[in-house]
Amino acid sequence: MKANKFIGDKKFYGRVLTVAVPIMIQNGISNFVSLLDNIMIGQIGTEKMSGVAIVNQLMFVLYLGLFGALSGPGIYSAQFFGSGNHEGVRHSFRYKLYIALSLVSIGILVFLLFGENLMTLYLSEEVETAQSADMVLKYGHDYMLVMLIGLIPFAVEETYASTLRECGETRVPMVAGLVAVAVNLCGNYILIFGKFGFPELGVTGAAIATVVSRFVQAGVVVVWTHRHTIKMKFAVGLYKNLKIPRELVLKISVKGLPLMLNELLWSAGMAILNQCYSKRGLDAVAGLNIASTFNNLFNVVFIAMGSAVAIMVGQLLGAGELEEARDTDTKLITFSVASSFFMGIILFLLAGVFPELYNSEDSVKELACGFIRISAVCMPLYAFMHASYFTLRTGGKTFVTFLFDSVFLWGVSVPVAFIISRLTGMPVLMMFFCVQMIDLIKCTIGFILVKKGIWLQNLVKTNKNI
Repeated sequence: MKANKFIGDKKFYGRVLTVAVPIMIQNGISNFVSLLDNIMIGQIGTEKMSGVAIVNQLMFVLYLGLFGALSGPGIYSAQFFGSGNHEGVRHSFRYKLYIALSLVSIGILVFLLFGENLMTLYLSEEVETAQSADMVLKYGHDYMLVMLIGLIPFAVEETYASTLRECGETRVPMVAGLVAVAVNLCGNYILIFGKFGFPELGVTGAAIATVVSRFVQAGVVVVWTHRHTIKMKFAVGLYKNLKIPRELVLKISVKGLPLMLNELLWSAGMAILNQCYSKRGLDAVAGLNIASTFNNLFNVVFIAMGSAVAIMVGQLLGAGELEEARDTDTKLITFSVASSFFMGIILFLLAGVFPELYNSEDSVKELACGFIRISAVCMPLYAFMHASYFTLRTGGKTFVTFLFDSVFLWGVSVPVAFIISRLTGMPVLMMFFCVQMIDLIKCTIGFILVKKGIWLQNLVKTNKNI
């Protein structure tokens, strides 16, 4: 009987897979295409790959900030949908759209004004030649200018796709993602290498392909949503009235601001961590870029399980089924950790093969292999932390998640990495391992908070008329 607390029946896992598999497929194929992009760019030089990697690391801060900004209203979308309140979903969507467009507009301005200065932070004093540093900056700058164009469609697509998922529709965002990655992959091959009569554009070609794919992806989800208003009832009259009730704006803002700040600070903290690793030279930057690309491909399982927690548990909380929400959450966390354990084994065994796909120096390949193996060992920890974070977030404990996630990162992990990188000669792989092991403390905190059940609350029971 005890095992039933952690293990569900076939019907349960059928529901889990219905929600999680489309997200896994979409993220998996997106990351696979990113992998192929990375390999293509890696074929044309380490400096080009490093320039693109630095820009993507900086844009990662904006991407996660946008994710956090959408998470606050997303909590309400899932619970409104669970309670059958489509007008509430409509208001939550509008809030998302306003905040998403505002955030990317600010991001574009920051990149235009300070982008090159930010990129310079990743070039250590140990860069072999000033010419190498200048080349990295040039390629990164060219890539960045084109990528900024794609931020607006990205914001629109994320607003629609996240709302569809919170309403139980995970298939359409997956299909949109598949179409987009096909466009991106073909565009990369044609524009990076100059195939079929097109000019050879290198990193600029890679950026153009990505931007085009984002317009396509946004188009698919927007058109589908407004052509299926019977299923997606929130889309009826979505833009007839752009107002949001003041009460709901305040409620979402109180819950959502910590999430947005958390994602911004967390992603900025990760950028600082990578900057600390970059103090060991361009080989470390390139090795981390290779490793993170393959790690992301294998992380899709626990990333999708976090979304499953948000959707399944969120809808149960909105329906007032608190005990069922607790039971479902326990089984989802168990499944996430167990599946990530097996994914970690596969990743560890293949770690030596992946870097050989790149046209890079042996020193870069050796570092990449080490980073991959460390991440593979830590994957169950990542899975538990991710599921715990989504559990607390889904129950509206956004300030707690702020402390649990970004405050811990900035208060513990970043100072440790900063001190090691500046005051010791510790090799970068050992530095990376030490920083990852600090997350054991975070896992313990997450376990205590989830077990206490502080997240078990219905946030929309007093909002039936919104």
